[in-house]
Amino acid sequence: MVTDPIADYLTRIRNAVMANHRIVEIPSSNLKKEMTKILFEKGYILNFKFEEETKPGVIKIALKYHPVTKVSAISSLSRISKPGLRKYVNAEHLPRVLNGLGIAIISTSHGMMTDKEARPKKIGGEVLCYIS
Repeated sequence: MVTDPIADYLTRIRNAVMANHRIVEIPSSNLKKEMTKILFEKGYILNFKFEEETKPGVIKIALKYHPVTKVSAISSLSRISKPGLRKYVNAEHLPRVLNGLGIAIISTSHGMMTDKEARPKKIGGEVLCYIS
């Protein structure tokens, strides 16, 4: 049993990037699906596929690498809000990751979004992770 599924999700991606894998498989949940969609929209992953045939569904993520230098599009993933210490912010205190070069994934009452999407809407929420 995994006590922190978001940390497990980020760790699986981080380990796959460090091992230069092309595809990583992650157990599925609605929260992980939304995070995967955000990573795809922001260009951190190449593609993704939700497979629901098996009882615990699986998310297959194709990682993105530079064609010449083979450097991953994801340089760092860090979990911010943890089960033991939740991290909530209001709209005025939304974090900036690498001075705007990275993204923070925020879980809001209006769904999952990045810090850049939440700032103009003046929405705060739980800061799940930083990605750069």
